[in-house]
Amino acid sequence: MAVPLGRPNPRPYKEITPIALPATPPVTHLPQPSRPTRRAPGWVRRISALWSGTREDASRFRRLFSYTRPYRGRLLVSWFATAGYAAAGALLAYMVKPIFDDVLIRSVNVGRVAAVIVLLYVGKGACSYLSTTLVASAGQRAVTDLRNALYEHVLNQSFTFLTRQSTGSLMSHITTDVEKIQSAVSEMAGDLLKEGLTVLGLLAVLFWHDWRLAVMSLAFMPLAFYPLVYWGRHVRASSETSLRRWRDITEILQETISGFRIVKAFGMEGFEIARFQRAAARLFHVNMKITRDSAKLPPLMEGVGGLALIGALVYGSHAIASGRMTTGAFTSFLAALFAMYTPVKRLSRVNATVQGALAAGSRIFEVLDTHQEVREAPGAVALPRMQREVEYRDVGFRYADGDGAVLRRIGLRARAGELVAIVGTSGAGKTTLVNLLPRFYDVSEGAITIDGTDVRSVTLKSLRDQIGLVTQETVLFNDTVRANIAYGLQGVDEARIESAARAAFAHDFILDLPRRYDTVIGERGSRLSGGQRQRIAIARAILKDPPILILDEATSALDAESERLVQQALANLMKGRTTLVIAHRLATVRNAGRIIVLEGGEVREVGSHDELLRKGGLYGRLHELQFATEDPAV
Repeated sequence: MAVPLGRPNPRPYKEITPIALPATPPVTHLPQPSRPTRRAPGWVRRISALWSGTREDASRFRRLFSYTRPYRGRLLVSWFATAGYAAAGALLAYMVKPIFDDVLIRSVNVGRVAAVIVLLYVGKGACSYLSTTLVASAGQRAVTDLRNALYEHVLNQSFTFLTRQSTGSLMSHITTDVEKIQSAVSEMAGDLLKEGLTVLGLLAVLFWHDWRLAVMSLAFMPLAFYPLVYWGRHVRASSETSLRRWRDITEILQETISGFRIVKAFGMEGFEIARFQRAAARLFHVNMKITRDSAKLPPLMEGVGGLALIGALVYGSHAIASGRMTTGAFTSFLAALFAMYTPVKRLSRVNATVQGALAAGSRIFEVLDTHQEVREAPGAVALPRMQREVEYRDVGFRYADGDGAVLRRIGLRARAGELVAIVGTSGAGKTTLVNLLPRFYDVSEGAITIDGTDVRSVTLKSLRDQIGLVTQETVLFNDTVRANIAYGLQGVDEARIESAARAAFAHDFILDLPRRYDTVIGERGSRLSGGQRQRIAIARAILKDPPILILDEATSALDAESERLVQQALANLMKGRTTLVIAHRLATVRNAGRIIVLEGGEVREVGSHDELLRKGGLYGRLHELQFATEDPAV
């Protein structure tokens, strides 16, 4: 134990008995104490960090560029056109020499020089059009493929993935992040490749005229390189922050619009507006920082260009006086030097856009590299239509990031055409239990079989084609009534759609809609009542004609008249189907062949309604609590 300075040792000293040690050989040399590691100078560390970041950027850029592989033909032609554009620009700068030396001073070759200049301008314009359109076409197609790949990747993930990603965040990735890359592709198509080759062509002109003058004029260019990379890293960081701020705005927008009714009911308009304005202000400040960092580069490039011009004038005046350069050659050199400023400044501005695209790319690739999908087994086969039974065999389940099991040792068998109800307290695992059947999640233990075949060994499409789902929260799409009823089916004729609507008691109210079956029902069916939405969903399930049906308390939020019609529609839907019903209201499951009572993720009781009431167990207590203030005959 450490003893504080200035305090006596509280423990008394004891006499220590000497211990005889074995003899050791004489030490010929003593080990040198290790020297402290010298830290590299700050400028070395900064350059190392920049170089490391540059390699990461190159890797990310190559991955983005890989999406252009299907369009290599367009790119190849565009590169030839871009080379032609750059060559024409360089030759126009070179033509200043014959203009001065031949046309203006000696008045010779006027027609030939004029013809060459016209041809160069025509060629430059044609090459510019081809390079811009072809590169943009390839780039935009590649970005479209990236957006499609991202959307496909999201839809192929499991429910676990969606629970870890907010809707606003995913919308931000597919819209804002991809838009950043699309903007960069457009600018790179117009500037990066074209202006980069133009600079190379003009450099060739400079060195052709006088390599010593070219070296002296360009000696100051490296001064702009470090700030370009350094501020580029700042722009990258700010761009990543900007994308997060865009995500915040998207999340607020999605939440407030989807919860518009609650916002109005609680009078929270002012609060939500203020929240949105704060998010918009944060985005504004970040974007202004990007603008300020980007605006520093063009003045820097102009300053470096001014120094180069001064050096060229000093050297050139002596070269002309000594006869080593003609006036036309020097003027052509200056024309090429001045012509370089515009593409170089454009390239410095493109840097900010490219940094934003790389920041967006890193966010998109983070999503694309996340795999939490339910995979089909190698050699998965199509599942034949169910004939006998659905069985849960000692099923256990736990979420990947959960602390404990949600379901334990679940044994359940539902024969063909049987109605099985699942009841229990909130959080007992009822919805999780039925979500395992269509493999929204995979079991952690045990197995689920259909006619003895493990659902993990069959294709997802053939499995989910066997299952119809009607939930308490009806999901409809902003499309026509016809499209919503026939959702997921191709080439369904009008007679079958109308027959399904009649069986769901939806046909009569559909005829009262403005355009009948062609009426667009709004987002999530907002132009319909709750009962109408449920009957459309039931018609959708009837048309699908699945042998297995999952009902997640489809009538709990309806008034008495709507519930009566929906119950009749459900009765038509359940005829001849194996049905699993999640019941929150026990009055809806009295006629079930069997009732499974869950508690704490385990099966506590099994039996019919009357059998379970006679037992007086958990089901009896739930029934007593639910009907304590109601007429038991209801």
